[in-house]
Amino acid sequence: MQHIRPLPSYLVQRYHGWKATNYTDNQAWYRRLANEGQRPRAMIISCCDSRVNISSLFEADAGEFFVHRNVANLVPPHEPDGDRHGTSAAIEYAVTALHIPHIIVIGHSNCGGVAGCHAMCSGNAPELDEKSSFVGRWMDILRPGFERIDTSAPEDEQLRALEQQAVVTSLENLLTFPFIVEARDQQELSLHGLWTDIGEGALLQYEAETRQFTPV
Repeated sequence: MQHIRPLPSYLVQRYHGWKATNYTDNQAWYRRLANEGQRPRAMIISCCDSRVNISSLFEADAGEFFVHRNVANLVPPHEPDGDRHGTSAAIEYAVTALHIPHIIVIGHSNCGGVAGCHAMCSGNAPELDEKSSFVGRWMDILRPGFERIDTSAPEDEQLRALEQQAVVTSLENLLTFPFIVEARDQQELSLHGLWTDIGEGALLQYEAETRQFTPV
């Protein structure tokens, strides 16, 4: 543990600034959250890309969203095999313990994970095909989505289509979880798919009837 170092000074300064302003101005709210527990209005499954700021996008307060982030905002299929499944564990807790009413999967433009999947599935990233590649094996989840895109289109259009397929694939995989289907059928849970363009600030939502993404 000798390589563990103190927090960078700029983060220390930002923390003290937050404690002196935001926290001080909202002490009662933070203490209420701590004492009464969380009651999030939705679960957000988003990419761990640092440019995706869900709280900022929806102007959310502390305690409003139960957020799970991973590479390319992917949900794996239901696999109760006794292994470690971080995303599935977060979903299980959100639905069965927190009883959240909405699950929102949000993808984004210029996603590095999706670009890696595209390269791998196109045969241009053999290193991701290696069994030892954590990213490659995670992006295997998106292979069905790659098979649905038009690979004759310009590459930028292929990438955008695959970014949106990451959302669709995740929505499809959510419906392989029995407790999600049960909650949905009892009208206690609804699923939503979004895609955001980071540079333009645009937000599109998935319409299941047309299988298209349309502006919010």
